[in-house]
Amino acid sequence: MSVVAESLLRSKVVAALAWPHRVDRYVELVNPMWAASDVRARVIDVRRENPASEAAQVATITLQPTSTWRGHMAGQHVTVGLEVPGSKRLTRTFSISSAASGPGEQFTLTIRANPEGEVSKRLVNAEVGQLLHLGQAEGEFVLPGTPATPSPHPILMITGGSGITPAMSMLRTLLRDGYDGHAGRKVIFMHYARSPEDQIFAAELEEIAAVDNGVAVHLFYGEQLFSQSTLQALVPNYAQMATYACGPQGLIELVQAAYADSDQLHVEFFKLPSHASGEAGGSILFADSELEVDNSGAPILIQAEAAGLTPESGCRMGICFSCVAHKAEGRVRNVLTGAESDLPDEEIRICVSAPLGNCTINL
Repeated sequence: MSVVAESLLRSKVVAALAWPHRVDRYVELVNPMWAASDVRARVIDVRRENPASEAAQVATITLQPTSTWRGHMAGQHVTVGLEVPGSKRLTRTFSISSAASGPGEQFTLTIRANPEGEVSKRLVNAEVGQLLHLGQAEGEFVLPGTPATPSPHPILMITGGSGITPAMSMLRTLLRDGYDGHAGRKVIFMHYARSPEDQIFAAELEEIAAVDNGVAVHLFYGEQLFSQSTLQALVPNYAQMATYACGPQGLIELVQAAYADSDQLHVEFFKLPSHASGEAGGSILFADSELEVDNSGAPILIQAEAAGLTPESGCRMGICFSCVAHKAEGRVRNVLTGAESDLPDEEIRICVSAPLGNCTINL
């Protein structure tokens, strides 16, 4: 689509003519890759990351977005929606695995199929040509400064399982944009996986480790669990280094304990802790649905779905804000941070908010 056509589609005049619908509702009927404001993408490649592993299906899908894609910073994530016949559009949030992108540029998602994840299973088996709906890139788990020289100090990345994805986006961006490890700005990359067969990006990490580029790669498998003593041995001054950690709850808790009060640690979870809860007792009133249920203490999203409701949700980890709902009254606990709030008439993320006793939600 030409620049003139794009400007015309985004004009107030065309928007007024399209009312009561949006311009994109008509444009996508002509060509789904044309858009005035919505973001869509077509799958142009699907590649298995670990074909040797039958237990874990992981695939990297390359996406060509519409010109409305504003690009992403390394470490950010994106909400992906796909149409399922006989069902409403399903959405989930995934970290972007490719180097930082510009407006309209291709990017990749590296996705592990979750046995209980309808979206992840479908995306791992996506077909070339398939159309997906996107949000814009979001997230603050990013390197400061410019990509090539984010800091005059070394950078440490600690990841586990699928948590490697945003860190690889960072590492790929640094190497692509001329990161100079010989100027004292080293990168230390530590990753924990179940086995060599389950290792994502294995060949690429091996190549990076073999080149004199200022990047030190340390891979740990199976029983080689994270410990502060191992970290201390590899990186004696780790608490003074800008550190980016992403992975399962158990790993992140150990890393946080190792860093104590250091302000150098930046973390991102890709799965809620299994013990995340509020306090059972009382009831939840879903006011809009005129439905009241006993409060189990689980996050409100889980309790709403158990009651048969289908509230909007995306990442289910408190990242994408798709599940924000109005809490009329009651006390809730953020299951990630432990912060509690009993303010009336506030907007909360129901995927990470668990009620402490009686609670009223406008759902």
